[in-house]
Amino acid sequence: MRYASCWRSIRRPPSVAPPRPSGRPDRAADANAQAQGTGKHMSMKFFAPLQKIGRALMLPIAVLPVAGLMLRFGQPDLLGLGWLADAGNAVFGNLPLIFAIGVAVGFAIENNGVAGLAAVIGYLVLSAVLKAIDPHIDMGVLAGVIVGVVAGVLYNRFRDIRLPEYLAFFGGKRFVPIVTGLSCLLLGAVFGLIWPPVQSGIDHVGQWLVGAGSLGSFVYLVLNRLLLVAGLHHILNSLVWFVFGSFTDASGAVVNGDLHRFFAGDPSAGAFMTGFFPIMMFGLPAACLAMYHAAPRERRGQVAGMLFSMALTSFLTGVTEPIEFTFMFLAPGLYALHALLTGISGVVMSLLHVRLGFTFSAGAIDYVLSFGLASHPLLLWPVGAVFAGIYYTSFRWAIVRFGLKTPGREPDAVGAASAVPADADIEVPAGVTARAAAFLTALGGSGNLLVIDACTTRLRLTVRDVQRIDEPALRGLGARGVLRPSADALQVVLGPQADIVAGELRTAARALPDAVPLPAAAEAHPPSSVTNAGPVSMPPAVDAGAWLAALGGRDNLLSLVSAATTRLRVTLRDPARVDVDALRRLGVLGSVTAGDGLQLIVGRHAAHYAEALTGG
Repeated sequence: MRYASCWRSIRRPPSVAPPRPSGRPDRAADANAQAQGTGKHMSMKFFAPLQKIGRALMLPIAVLPVAGLMLRFGQPDLLGLGWLADAGNAVFGNLPLIFAIGVAVGFAIENNGVAGLAAVIGYLVLSAVLKAIDPHIDMGVLAGVIVGVVAGVLYNRFRDIRLPEYLAFFGGKRFVPIVTGLSCLLLGAVFGLIWPPVQSGIDHVGQWLVGAGSLGSFVYLVLNRLLLVAGLHHILNSLVWFVFGSFTDASGAVVNGDLHRFFAGDPSAGAFMTGFFPIMMFGLPAACLAMYHAAPRERRGQVAGMLFSMALTSFLTGVTEPIEFTFMFLAPGLYALHALLTGISGVVMSLLHVRLGFTFSAGAIDYVLSFGLASHPLLLWPVGAVFAGIYYTSFRWAIVRFGLKTPGREPDAVGAASAVPADADIEVPAGVTARAAAFLTALGGSGNLLVIDACTTRLRLTVRDVQRIDEPALRGLGARGVLRPSADALQVVLGPQADIVAGELRTAARALPDAVPLPAAAEAHPPSSVTNAGPVSMPPAVDAGAWLAALGGRDNLLSLVSAATTRLRVTLRDPARVDVDALRRLGVLGSVTAGDGLQLIVGRHAAHYAEALTGG
């Protein structure tokens, strides 16, 4: 699929470069290509950690809607149950610790809970050290995020560490909370010295953004929509919603961030949430209506259900990514207009002194729940109606004027046909859904997936080879967009069911073999060339000596058999003698320890490995 460079794709005659003299390399071109490759590599190295942080932040943020409901329903103008409000406040009052645990688990391989325990230890140590150095230091949620990243990274690095025999009890996962506590002890000493000026800078930025009124709202809302493209908006949201601005409530407690201040009763809070409501409840649903009317009459029935469900989801819950990804890459100019209109919405609502808040997103459900705390909430309806008209008119005009291939207007109106349909003849073990099996095949098989995770609306994956990804199949399975933030990262936009699909994928990846069935089109060609056989490959050479050494020596090996096509099941005398790092260097994709046994994930040639290592 070709994406438009701005409003639409413009066909240009191909430029013809003059031939280079034979035998004389074009050094300038080579240098330019090398510079571009270096720049791209550096960009990937910069964005990859930010992608991980953005993904990990979604776990602690997911608990806030429930806390917000308890806090809201417990207040005097609703149920008047003080204990219910206190329960909600308990979550908001401990956000740094909650973020530390959530980010650590989100960062850890397989979301292991040991990283969460390590984060608790690290956060308590860091807080104690900071308080001893300077009681006025308040890192807030940032302390939790930093500790969570540290705990998650240290878990991934040291979860399989081997210590000397007399310290063996403290090896492996038990070592992670220890090293995290020691690391946070050092971090506390460092932050105790450098954080006061940093804190002052953050306070000044927050005060400017809050005090800038409509300008601050405009800047934040536009950046939020632009960062959504790369999935980095969660980082900005965490600062604005939980760090910037402070308010002292009736009990004397100081709360920070636009979201927390709003529900604590700060009349000036909500400036960075209000502008979303006209767009999410009215503007983007109107864009869906424009896409429906722009589709040919004979195809409207095919896309009506999809567009209506996306519009209703946006109106009720404020989940908008499925809509935005229908035009984000198809017409970047139209998406830029959407970002600009979102900022203008914030300006208009600010000038009208409207203040609204949410715990999840700017949908009708949160609008009703926050109504009693809001300022001039009824003005949302006329403002929303105006933005609905603007969105409908601009989208309808742009789609027709520039021939944009929105749903219903593409050559195949309901999306590309899946090369691997959900009802394909795939052997599915018990507990694995047909949907997960189809997704797994479209993603290149279980051996192609290194990390399976999700945020609110996206699968966030780390893959071995992006060339094995079948985008038409993913779109046929319901994906509204596919992003490649870096060389090995993949994001699949699915909507609110993304986390459910991620769970099904993890189950399928463990249970299904790593064989990838060829699409029907490929089967029509005789397999005369190994080059065109896709993922099929020859069995690798096996260095039996290196493998046995990594497994602790031949005398440590009791049995070794292949299982489930992709795994080796190994029984050992002493599992502590295994060198996991050496096994990874030999090509092992992952390992699972169970008692005195070990399961090694090696890919589809497990039987070949077993034969080479046992001599059978």
